[in-house]
Amino acid sequence: MELHRIRDITDPLVRIIKDDPVRPHIPLEQRINDAAEILILKAGEEVLAATCMQWLSTVPEDEADLVAMEKDKSIAVFYTIWSYAPGAGATLLQQAASWLKSEYSELKGIVTLSPQTPTARRFHLKNGAKIRKENPTSVNYEYYFKE
Repeated sequence: MELHRIRDITDPLVRIIKDDPVRPHIPLEQRINDAAEILILKAGEEVLAATCMQWLSTVPEDEADLVAMEKDKSIAVFYTIWSYAPGAGATLLQQAASWLKSEYSELKGIVTLSPQTPTARRFHLKNGAKIRKENPTSVNYEYYFKE
């Protein structure tokens, strides 16, 4: 399995955006730009899971923060994830976190901006995250944080 990064809207794999079950309304230009990309777990040519990630200077509380907050490579925020194979979402987050920590020395944290659902809670807690903050419309699960 390999981690594939989509950093250009011409990448043929951008077609998977149509399958986003959490935030399908977010436009492609917000998902792929200087401060955002899509990470995909692949096995050969088969897509197993995908997540959209935004770089921010602080932890966001809601979807509007993804656009409004200052962008820098301090905090990696996974704001949607979906899987096509059992266990692939967890593997994607593990590989992405490992890659981010090794690649970005200035990285302060890896968090999510997740919906307040039992499914999201179960998924993130089962995969080793802890609740960083519960917001009015979302939850930030923490996968890594350098205090």
